[in-house]
Amino acid sequence: MSVLSVQQISKNYGAVKALNNVSFEVPQGSVYGILGPNGSGKTTLLGIVMDVLKASDGQFRWNGQPGDADQRKRIGTLLETPNFYSYLSAEKNLEIAARIKERGLDDIDRVLQMVNLHQRRTSKFSTYSLGMKQRLAIASALLGDPDILVFDEPTNGLDPAGIAEIRELIIELNRQGKTIIMASHILDEVERVCTHVTIIQKGVLKTSGTVQEVLSASAETDVLIEIAADDATGLETIIRQFPGVKDVKVIGQVLSVLCTDNVSSGQINKYCFEKGVVLTQLNMKKKNLETRFLEITGKQSDR
Repeated sequence: MSVLSVQQISKNYGAVKALNNVSFEVPQGSVYGILGPNGSGKTTLLGIVMDVLKASDGQFRWNGQPGDADQRKRIGTLLETPNFYSYLSAEKNLEIAARIKERGLDDIDRVLQMVNLHQRRTSKFSTYSLGMKQRLAIASALLGDPDILVFDEPTNGLDPAGIAEIRELIIELNRQGKTIIMASHILDEVERVCTHVTIIQKGVLKTSGTVQEVLSASAETDVLIEIAADDATGLETIIRQFPGVKDVKVIGQVLSVLCTDNVSSGQINKYCFEKGVVLTQLNMKKKNLETRFLEITGKQSDR
């Protein structure tokens, strides 16, 4: 059963097409990632399905029914930067949110415990870290125990620890049976938490399906090999000359080497040794969502 059905949604701003005939289905119980570069139309799409924006064409349905105010009240949303009163506590801010939403007034303790903020419930919002502020915004979305949650860039602006907090929270919410729809440009996070993904570029849907389907649909059969050596500069110089190497990325002290499918890790190891470089790390990697994403969208930003 589809929780959300998006059917040929388009959005025009004058001559600019922010979305162009976008269609996809969100299965019940999924963590559905809407993935795309900044400026691709992700936020516009979420604004339309939450009825904040009006589509120029097309339609959407929640649980088979056209969206209306009553349905929106049953969907937990985080579409913007958390907007709370800095001088009020978490409890007071959630009380205001519950009264505005007309639901969840008796739910405040529960949602604060869910996002691990109950011990700081009386602290002023101004004393919270970025990760805590984001968790409080998610707590607000959880008021009234909605079955569907819609998050726009839930880890935006967070440090690695904050990103990990939100990631684990999303996974736990999904374990509890929530369907979660999240827009993001952070490919690693989408791959870690999402069961399904839609990739949008410049308002056009490029591909859609389970994460595994999107990864396996590639016509490319390139392999990704990670290597490292004490002489990192020398290693980069020689590996770029190896036949079959298509691209080399430097990630800290590790080189991520994209090769044609006829290249093996053994060949790489032997080649480097013969060139006088002893490898300290050699890993054959599966193709990940980032590699697939770049195949689909190219390497240029939409902005």
